[in-house]
Amino acid sequence: CLSCGVGFYDWNGKDHLCGECLKQRPAYQAARAVAVYGPVVQYLLHRLKYSGDSAVLPAIRRIAGRVDNSLLAASELIIPVPLHKKRLQQRGLNQSLILARLFFPDDRNKIDYTLLLRVQDTVPQTSLDGEQRRKNLRGAFKVSAPAQINNKSICLVDDVLTTGTTVSECSRALINAGAKEVKVLTFARA
Repeated sequence: CLSCGVGFYDWNGKDHLCGECLKQRPAYQAARAVAVYGPVVQYLLHRLKYSGDSAVLPAIRRIAGRVDNSLLAASELIIPVPLHKKRLQQRGLNQSLILARLFFPDDRNKIDYTLLLRVQDTVPQTSLDGEQRRKNLRGAFKVSAPAQINNKSICLVDDVLTTGTTVSECSRALINAGAKEVKVLTFARA
């Protein structure tokens, strides 16, 4: 899909939108993932995210090295999806920030983790269905300095795109604060 990046099982060679994006376009312009969320990717992300295991970074870096950045080349800012300060204290790291640095090693000066804030301490999304995820994240994100994102092209980075709720809510907050466009890059797509 040109918009959300979901793969088509029966693709006739033409670029088009999936049914979900035809029904309702997401707030972001396009989303792409480096890998499919399978056992190996899940293991690597869980080790990083929940155990703070930096030993998985070389494997993640190898996989991330396959990123086609052409869609994201025009991004003026790279913003990792933020964690609420309580969750950040529990984990000791923001996996989206680590991934942004791995995806864009030559553009670290474009990465800013202070512009988008998670202002609500929400329940983890993993245990919720699509509708519950949307309700859970409404109003959860806020832009700290709208003037710094005004009319800018933004690449939003996250670990996994499942239903797209998190990146949609982040994108909506960025667009409402004045961003020109938001494109999403995740490590994995469920």
